[in-house]
Amino acid sequence: MSRRRTAVIVGVGPGLGMAMARRFGREGFRVAVLSRGAGRHGGYLADLAAHGIEAESHTVDVADGDRLQAVLEKIGAENDIDLLYYGPGPTTQSIVPIADIDVATAQSAFEWVWPAVRAVGVVLPGMLDRGAGALLFAGGLSSVRPMPMLGQLALATAALRNYALTLNSALADHGVYAGTLTIGGLVVGGDIHAMVTADPAKYGAAEGHTLDPDRIATTAWDMYRQRNRAEEVFDAVSAG
Repeated sequence: MSRRRTAVIVGVGPGLGMAMARRFGREGFRVAVLSRGAGRHGGYLADLAAHGIEAESHTVDVADGDRLQAVLEKIGAENDIDLLYYGPGPTTQSIVPIADIDVATAQSAFEWVWPAVRAVGVVLPGMLDRGAGALLFAGGLSSVRPMPMLGQLALATAALRNYALTLNSALADHGVYAGTLTIGGLVVGGDIHAMVTADPAKYGAAEGHTLDPDRIATTAWDMYRQRNRAEEVFDAVSAG
């Protein structure tokens, strides 16, 4: 069986993750979707199949480094991983005001960053061997704008953004691209968007603060193809 160009979507969800899977799938990629809960995988695979996209799913909690590595190694043994997209939400559950964080709280936010580094460590050698491939990361607006309400998360998002930009600089002469999608707003169809729209009295109105996942995914495809910039910022927060 011939090896196929594959896009790996880490942290797939019903919003941006699936938009990325569909967009790259339409461009001829085989798709592997990874998330910590298997309950929605059947629906994801059916959706992709309806679009004529060959896909597989894997249950992976990115906090389980050994499992993440094993799954990526398995996918890479059978296919050429040409895109790694890292898009899970931060693992931190409780946000502490930035002026009140201690060292332990700050460190906890980086549990979202380390799996990205581990994933790159698995797939990058193959990309370098082929002289082709791309690494894309989804981060937050607090990496480029002071957002005190996000507390320790601002530290982690800034680190992930810098990691992506620095990787791009390091790998540009080796045929491998890296970039970041810096997202400020509610991605329509995603879990956070659903939570906010279900209880506007608690979270506020979503109108004017939403982002179209298909538009973001199309921009990601353009970044992958053109490789002329390492970042795109999607800011629906300033609008309000």
